Amino acid sequence: MKIPPYLAQLGRTAALGLLALGALGTHSAFAQEAATAAGPVPDKGDTAWMLAATVLVLFMTLPGVALFYGGLVRAKNMLSVLMQCTMIVAVVIVIWVLYGYSVAFGGGTNPFWGGLGKAFLAGVTPHSTVPTFTNGVVIPELVYICFQMTFACITPALIIGAFAERIRFPAVVLFVALWVTFVYFPIAHMVWDSHGLLFGWGALDFAGGTVVHINAGIAALVGALLVGKRNGYGRDNMAPHSMTLTMVGASILWVGWFGFNAGSNLEANGGAALAMANSFTATAGAIIAWSVVEALVRGKASMLGAASGMIAGLVAVTPAAGFVGPVGAIVLGAIASVCCYFFVTVVKVKAGYDDSLDVFGVHGIGGTVGAIGTGIFASTALGGVGYANGVTMGGQVSTQILAVLITYAWCGIGSLILYKIVDTVIGLRPSAEAEAQGLDLSSHGEVAYHS
Repeated sequence: MKIPPYLAQLGRTAALGLLALGALGTHSAFAQEAATAAGPVPDKGDTAWMLAATVLVLFMTLPGVALFYGGLVRAKNMLSVLMQCTMIVAVVIVIWVLYGYSVAFGGGTNPFWGGLGKAFLAGVTPHSTVPTFTNGVVIPELVYICFQMTFACITPALIIGAFAERIRFPAVVLFVALWVTFVYFPIAHMVWDSHGLLFGWGALDFAGGTVVHINAGIAALVGALLVGKRNGYGRDNMAPHSMTLTMVGASILWVGWFGFNAGSNLEANGGAALAMANSFTATAGAIIAWSVVEALVRGKASMLGAASGMIAGLVAVTPAAGFVGPVGAIVLGAIASVCCYFFVTVVKVKAGYDDSLDVFGVHGIGGTVGAIGTGIFASTALGGVGYANGVTMGGQVSTQILAVLITYAWCGIGSLILYKIVDTVIGLRPSAEAEAQGLDLSSHGEVAYHS
């Protein structure tokens, strides 16, 4: 039987189509094998979560820390705090890309710094990846770079609260550039990089108890002592000019802290959920503890106290977020809150130093209690996830204390030297006239509020 021409043409077309599909299938199979051979592929859910967490941590600094601190100073210094926070973020982002990421996480085997192998983000592409805490799971390296960059931004921004209302703007910029280079990046490497000194010792710091809060707290204390007290301290009224803004800033910090803590899990899984739950419970326990103690001591619970307790609880749970249980987190937050209250209301007064916004009292002390408490509350008997094989509670607590002491020493000595350098080069403190006028006008030529 003769096949009609149109059917013959249709048959040839179908055959070509089948050949094309076969080739496509073969190509896809080869592509999949090549991808498998090249290494694991980032999960889109993990990537999306880390993108969101990164933005949340930036939100903590701008506008979180800026508004929290800005509300606590007098009105004539409001914009100076906002400007300092803004410039710190910008400066640290540039430094981080140029060499900060490399010094902290460049892949070198030195226990104190990561080297310059990834300076200027050498070798980083949209396709390069970094491992998470699960074997075979990765996230895009650029996401990890940006996430860690936001941590590097917020840490020096915390420091400025110690000498708020009496620091020269150029001094802040120069000090921050030096401080992140010689203090923050090495500590981040020691604690979080797999080749780092404290990481190798088994120190636990889930999201930055030593790296962020103790680091900032010690640098803040040294700065407060070197810059000296505000003119009129202990005599003039230096009450916060806007507790409303402080409450807004504190609330933004709490929201952003979920990116800070849960994001440090690097994956969207149960570990992130645990860190999230602990960021709720520890904070609640700390707010209640501060307010109760304040009511018992002063007769009234204040909004400033509640906001301070909020930050104290978040600080304390930061190193513990992925290691302790939600009930243990409540206790840890409450203990840290009481300790911070004592340092803010008793120790600072007795010692006579002017830590303007209680950076050391909340971040330094809260971070210390949290870091050491992590070694205790990580125990499965207390609801935690447990310790590494062969490690006991006593051994882990000893390691935590050693990590805290090393951070104290590295940051304390390094910060002292850097403050002295800045003071010699450009001077730390403005003139008495500029301080009396307010840093908004004297440093920036503008005011926050118009009458």
